[in-house]
Amino acid sequence: MTTAANLPPVSDEVVVIGAEEAARNADKQNMRHGRPKLSAPLTGLMWLIVAIYALPLLWFILSSFKPGSELFTYPLSMIPREWTFQGFIDAWERVDFAQYFLNTATVALVTTVLTVFFSACTGYALAKYNNAGTRLFFVCILATTMLPTEVILNPTFTVIRDLGLYNSLSGIIVPSVLTATGVFMFRQFFLTVPDDLLHSARIDGASELTIFFRIMLPLSRPILFTLAIFSFQWRWNDYIWPLIVLNDPKWYTLQVALRSIVGAENIDWPVLLGASVISILPLVLVFFVFQKYVLNADVSAGLKD
Repeated sequence: MTTAANLPPVSDEVVVIGAEEAARNADKQNMRHGRPKLSAPLTGLMWLIVAIYALPLLWFILSSFKPGSELFTYPLSMIPREWTFQGFIDAWERVDFAQYFLNTATVALVTTVLTVFFSACTGYALAKYNNAGTRLFFVCILATTMLPTEVILNPTFTVIRDLGLYNSLSGIIVPSVLTATGVFMFRQFFLTVPDDLLHSARIDGASELTIFFRIMLPLSRPILFTLAIFSFQWRWNDYIWPLIVLNDPKWYTLQVALRSIVGAENIDWPVLLGASVISILPLVLVFFVFQKYVLNADVSAGLKD
């Protein structure tokens, strides 16, 4: 028979750990009992918002599978009564998708890579180098976001024309390389990185380029991929600037080419819907591939208290 005198002594650490575990269990039980009362209405509201946003997109995609005679029949129906792929076939045959896809992909990929790189460099310099005038320079960069795009179209076009970049893909890429949004995102992130991490790297003999490429860029991977997704989407959907810069149809991007489907008096809706659905497929693919990388970074890695 085991008596209390024969039991091993219980240390204070075990008592503290047991108390913390009991407190956590109590909190979990309280949350478990109190959460359904609050989470059910919030969940219902969330699904309502999802339905409101998803309904137009779902209607648009399903309409691309309808024949032209069914698009405007009354009463309207979301589900096609007669499923057809003729709109996609006609769009692919009527529009040179291979060339337009290549042009758009070239602009989107090159611009995205350059935007992420130069935004990271600028954001790092503004966050970690406290030189005179850096804050003023950053304010000037942010001030450009207050200017509507239409205001700077004329001077930007004049510069592009004088540089000999008119009617070329370079004329679309160059003005879009550096964005105030990208600089702001990287600067705000780099401000959260402890300076002790940089000092430790410098003590170990790392150069400034090594610190930037081997420490700061890997830590900023969530911002990097987030900006990459946004930049790719911006450049892929851009319409106004390519329409102004490009004159030769062989350099048209996809959005400008889709505009050519719309006639002055007649619109072939099945072809336009099919071509539009095809054009958004790369954006959906990019989002689903890279969304897993948009995670929180562990900026405290490598540091000790």
